[in-house]
Amino acid sequence: MKNVCYMRSPVGLLGIAEENGQVTDLFFGYDKAPIGTLETETPVLLRAKKQLLEYFDGARREFDVPLDPHGTPFQLSVWEALLTIPYGETRSYGQIAAQIGNPEASRAVGMANHSNPISIFIPCHRVIGQDGSLTGYGGGMENKKFLLELEQKHRKPGRE
Repeated sequence: MKNVCYMRSPVGLLGIAEENGQVTDLFFGYDKAPIGTLETETPVLLRAKKQLLEYFDGARREFDVPLDPHGTPFQLSVWEALLTIPYGETRSYGQIAAQIGNPEASRAVGMANHSNPISIFIPCHRVIGQDGSLTGYGGGMENKKFLLELEQKHRKPGRE
């Protein structure tokens, strides 16, 4: 059974779910909680909330809570690639496709990005269109823009 807790954030209400001590989901609002969850605060959920608050305050650039996203092998490879995008930087869908060794799969990368169950922790908001445009985000385009601007604001000086 998954455990879930909720927190208020600058991007609205967030839900975080974990199972067996690993974060499995991060979602926007109450209505997207995985089926069969128990609302409680476990040590890993408390740690995840604390790290998200630090992230929103600009004090955290990387997360170290254990993650366990569930997906296909292709989705997992995309999500692993997303974890390599540095704080405050972006990549295109095509760049991610090339990184995972499948340069013709930019549309499939987009679909995997859309299916990311642990957004923010797995930074799918850092993926943009080839032309630099902001593209879809499960948490809403306003939130994607907010997250990218937050990271730009708190980047270390001297890094471009």
